[in-house]
Amino acid sequence: MGTLRSSTRKRPARPPARRTAAGLGAALAVLAGAVLTPATASAHGLVGRADLPVPSWLFAWTASAILGVSFLALFALWKTPLLRDARTRALPRVPRILEVAAGIVGIGLFGVTVVAGFAGQQDFTANFAPTFVYVIFWVGIPVASVLLGDVFRPFNPWRAMARTTAYAISRVTRSPPRPLLKNGYPPRLGRWPAAVTIVCFAWLELVYPSRDDPRLLAILALVYASVQLAGMATTGIDAWTRNGDGFAVYFRFVSLLSPLGWRGRRPYLRWPLSGAPELDTVAGTTAVLCALLGTTSFDGFSNGDLWLEIAPSLQSFFQHFGFSAVGAFEVASTIGLLFWVGFATGLYLLGVRGMAAAVGGNVRELARSFAHTLIPIAVGYVLAHYISLLVLQGQAMAYLISDPLGHGTNYFGTADFLIDYNLISFSAIWYIQIAAIVGGHVGGLVLSHERGLVRFRSPEDSRRAQYWMLTVMVAFSCLALWILSAVSTTG
Repeated sequence: MGTLRSSTRKRPARPPARRTAAGLGAALAVLAGAVLTPATASAHGLVGRADLPVPSWLFAWTASAILGVSFLALFALWKTPLLRDARTRALPRVPRILEVAAGIVGIGLFGVTVVAGFAGQQDFTANFAPTFVYVIFWVGIPVASVLLGDVFRPFNPWRAMARTTAYAISRVTRSPPRPLLKNGYPPRLGRWPAAVTIVCFAWLELVYPSRDDPRLLAILALVYASVQLAGMATTGIDAWTRNGDGFAVYFRFVSLLSPLGWRGRRPYLRWPLSGAPELDTVAGTTAVLCALLGTTSFDGFSNGDLWLEIAPSLQSFFQHFGFSAVGAFEVASTIGLLFWVGFATGLYLLGVRGMAAAVGGNVRELARSFAHTLIPIAVGYVLAHYISLLVLQGQAMAYLISDPLGHGTNYFGTADFLIDYNLISFSAIWYIQIAAIVGGHVGGLVLSHERGLVRFRSPEDSRRAQYWMLTVMVAFSCLALWILSAVSTTG
């Protein structure tokens, strides 16, 4: 995940017809390769092949056809920017007391997670911490953010701690505390800390063998909170939250797709997707989104037959250099994780470079300008991979809130609750997963088309550029379906 390189190529003359069709040709090539490749990977699904509603190859062709039709329909019917000028409707302001209460709840949940990690049973099924961190926090909050906007912001525990401390200091000194850095948040730092956070959390979840250790999660929670508080004290609370806090950045990105926006404590209604073009693309923004796509892709791929064939050879290779079996596995999986992050980044940059070659422009500037088009794709990937985890394992919170430490308490009378694994059928999960993938990519096409209308001088330039973005969308879609279709082999 390297720094985006710039290109100063001059705007070329109008390419011949065969060049304008290159994007569609490449898309078809990617599609054919993905469809003909045997399905050998899986995601966080609990689905077997016998439960597939229709053959997986048919899903791939159908999804690609939907993207193609959407592409043509956008250029036929959407001729002027609509999201940029979409109207909004303000709603009543939320009372300040509710924001304070949300911060208290956030700090309380953080405290319960830490206490459970240290003092509770060290069994992930009976301890509050693992399910809360991996299911509610990592998956549930993004889903809530798509529906309700940036709900994490008022509940953010370290932000609430920092704001409380700043308020106390201002009451004593009669002036608000200033960041330790005189010039505030360094622009060059951008959102690279957030990108690193996403990759590190994915490494913990997907690579580290003791990922479910409650005590480890409690320690890491305290370390992360300390880093966030130090960052806020150094660069400013809002500046660090907006750029350096990986989870806050991720959840805010997702909330830009929501029909409910927030300006301070005032909510307002808007068209879905219309918040995404407002994304400020500082350095590292594209890296955050590519990290989300890449790590989620590896999550699915690492459970498939192809990885199960490759991983032992990599593990054996590193054992020859003195690594233990566990250490060699960690190194091999780390390489796989970084490969998929790099692959997602390279696929996006390939489309951007093709766009720059077709209509001219700086590659880095174009990459940042179209970065927001990856948000719905990333959300689709996350929902497709984790929907079964959220629906099924999320039920465990019913008994964990009554017995968070696993010591036999029953605070809310729900300690005897049992997970209903028949709550949703396998076929329903599959339909949700497919809808998430296809819907995410159609959303990406819509945002790309809107940005093209704003960014390029003529409809012809926009159309030539969008051939390449269509290629990227089809490639990401087929990649997701290829990974998802092989849930059957290990699910």
